Amino acid sequence: MNSERHAHLKPKICVSGAAETEHCGDSVLEKTKELGREIVRQGAILVTGATTGLPLWAAMAAKEEGGVSLGISPAATEYEHVNDYGLPLEYLDLIIYTGFGYSGRNLLLTRSSDAVLIGCGRIGTINEFTIAFEDGKPVGILEGEWETDEVIKTIIEKGHRGNPKVVYDSNPKKLVEKVLELVKKDKLEGYRVYKNPDHGGEGRKRVM
Repeated sequence: MNSERHAHLKPKICVSGAAETEHCGDSVLEKTKELGREIVRQGAILVTGATTGLPLWAAMAAKEEGGVSLGISPAATEYEHVNDYGLPLEYLDLIIYTGFGYSGRNLLLTRSSDAVLIGCGRIGTINEFTIAFEDGKPVGILEGEWETDEVIKTIIEKGHRGNPKVVYDSNPKKLVEKVLELVKKDKLEGYRVYKNPDHGGEGRKRVM
């Protein structure tokens, strides 16, 4: 594959985290905003679940930095997004309305992204992590005073499935750098292979 073939395409980096943040601690706001800023500074597009809390803070910072912010909504329409789900429209350049609810939105959110960054979260964040993990996406875990990073480490350990594409850092800039390096490596390989490690099947290949 010609490594320059898709050089014009910016990486799409998802920020996943809690919509309600009371349990996250005092440092989570600034660390999350720094993630959003670094995604833009390092040449990528931000993707979020078009929700409140951490994803909204990341989107706010990305827009302040002059970047592009894409939202994937669980709702079917803008009206449903605002009035039924109570979700924001601010700091998003484009919202895709899936109509698939939160669980369907989570699947499309992670699969639409080249990598996923995990901050302080709850069960929905863990769901997005497991989807990205199973799909072999690069995943960056933001370490902090919250417990989400430790929960994820336990899941990986107890699940008896290592993954070299899961990286950790408490520094947002370094975490984005690590994840983008993994994304670059994926793209240079020229294809993504989906494997079922329990049955040894190669799955499907997609030529880039």
